[in-house]
Amino acid sequence: MAAAKDGGDYNAEHIQVLEGLDPVRKRPGMYIGSTGSQGLHHLIWEVVDNAVDEAMAGYGTRIDVTLLADGGVRVADSGRGIPVDEHPLHKGKSAAELVLTTLHAGGKFGDGGYKMSGGLHGVGVSVVNALSTRLDLEIHRDGNVYRQSYTAVRKGTKVLSGVPVAPLKNDGRSRRGNSGTIVTFWPDPDVFEELEFRAATVLERLQVTAFLNRGITIHFDDKRKDHEQTETFCYDGGIADFVRHLNESKEPLFKDVGYFSAAEAEGEVEVAWQWNTGYYEGLHTFANGISTSEGGMHAEGFKRALTNAINRYAKDRNLLKGKDTSLQGDDVREGLTAIVSVRLTDPQFEGQTKTKLGNTEIRSLVERLTNERFSRWLEEHPNPAKAVVQKASSAARARTAAKQARELTRRKSALEGVGMPDKLADCSQRSAEGTELFIVEGNSAGGSARDARDPKIQAILPLRGKVLNVERASLDKILANAEIQSLVSAIGGGVGKEFDVDKVRYEKTIILSDADVDGGHIRTLLITFFYRQMLPLVEAGRLYVAQPPLYSVEIGGQKTYVPDDAARLRLMEEHSNKQLAFARFKGLGEMDYPELAETCMNPATRSLVQITVDQAEVCDRILSVLMGDDVDTRRQWIQQNAKDVRFLDI
Repeated sequence: MAAAKDGGDYNAEHIQVLEGLDPVRKRPGMYIGSTGSQGLHHLIWEVVDNAVDEAMAGYGTRIDVTLLADGGVRVADSGRGIPVDEHPLHKGKSAAELVLTTLHAGGKFGDGGYKMSGGLHGVGVSVVNALSTRLDLEIHRDGNVYRQSYTAVRKGTKVLSGVPVAPLKNDGRSRRGNSGTIVTFWPDPDVFEELEFRAATVLERLQVTAFLNRGITIHFDDKRKDHEQTETFCYDGGIADFVRHLNESKEPLFKDVGYFSAAEAEGEVEVAWQWNTGYYEGLHTFANGISTSEGGMHAEGFKRALTNAINRYAKDRNLLKGKDTSLQGDDVREGLTAIVSVRLTDPQFEGQTKTKLGNTEIRSLVERLTNERFSRWLEEHPNPAKAVVQKASSAARARTAAKQARELTRRKSALEGVGMPDKLADCSQRSAEGTELFIVEGNSAGGSARDARDPKIQAILPLRGKVLNVERASLDKILANAEIQSLVSAIGGGVGKEFDVDKVRYEKTIILSDADVDGGHIRTLLITFFYRQMLPLVEAGRLYVAQPPLYSVEIGGQKTYVPDDAARLRLMEEHSNKQLAFARFKGLGEMDYPELAETCMNPATRSLVQITVDQAEVCDRILSVLMGDDVDTRRQWIQQNAKDVRFLDI
């Protein structure tokens, strides 16, 4: 046995016991996914999910979410209100306090509280309490209002979170005239990397929640300065309205949305679908109102039944003839927009963030019901059914052509250096570590970037014009595009489902385009391409956007740079007593290479934005709206939505 290293004693005193809410403070990522923007917004989801659970149980029809002017968040529901009586096993402590201060305490484990709920783990609101500097609880129940506040207390270097300021207090008769729970919290700046909530993110989640819970009213109010807005969501059509909403910017293949729902012993299943003329699959799955972004058993059951039903229908009607082989799953789901929502008593999610459903019994239920109900829909709707089969057959032919194009790309790149685009100014370093590929528009910008780069670690790839809009092109057409071929060859790693991020030739891929609206459109096109065809690159945090200046300005003989018009106006106000000389850059090609180096390419002075998957999804949604070629419409839409797409810098 090897001797212990110095200082390597390991005994009982090294065993830590994390009590109360300490585990959450110690490892917040285990409970909310991250301490960045995703985790910050997850606090809202946890409280809203509790309110939705009340609605699912048949109590309450309204939820109000308010972003307060001081950075706090208030979530109010019209449910039964958290129980306020003393817990029989915890003398001197109310049930409400127990829920707020104890992990895995709630009404979602036994048979009496909730038959079905999204808050599986029972840690939701207690996690919010643990990660807040303050939380105020207000309960309206049995005609009375009860209040209690919690705060974070610092003892030396240790922070005790979620400490009750005083016991739960009966504050008299309720003026609301009904029941419900109101939770107001302020996230802890010592925990989170950022504290600013994005209204667009919250609105999107609340709208989805309203779609999934037919007839429930969800009201949003943003009271923050310069962000004021209100919105109310209520959908009597439920997930059928959801599908119509998702296909709003697309061209549906047929008018009516297909739909079925069923309830059996294993759970409840609700499915809605409609195909569009696009090339991408939009399957969205939910379990007990929680988005299962990684799918799971319900998604598997639906996909399998859908493929089998369409193949069976096509062969029975001789729509697949001669040597035509069976349609694959990807073929039948091309252009599909579908919602699969299930509710079950004991959902087995993977992790606290609940991104994948593991219940095997729900797979069988969804598969059987989809086979029965979707097959019946095909029989009853012959024209839409025929259109779906024709689209799937076209997708199968495109898949074959794309496979041939990929094989051709692999053959061209079999030897090092072969297949590299002529216009690529590569770096001299052979290993990927520390290297950067800049994607720029046009030869003039490419020339400036080549002069401004560090040739050892920085490579330049100029592209001609705007890259292909991958939202309206099939994969075989994408791979046949010369600019896309250059991009794929330069980056390495392949394309589509065969993409391997470990084979990418550069550590960072950086989009460098002009600072105007057209530059924003180019960034949107490129980011969407990476999202659709090289998603692991985005997930690995290796895609960036450089932020070039729109103006240079002379102040007292010193030159500085301004990113946009808003910053220019601020600078004019700050230096109102001085003569400022502004020069507007029409494009990167106009900038001297020292200017380009200083503002965009020098790691010490430049500003880069790392593109997240969420941001890439925003770009994808933008392009689904901008399917037309009308420049004025495109420019107007981007300008109207610029606030929620800050990373596009437009």
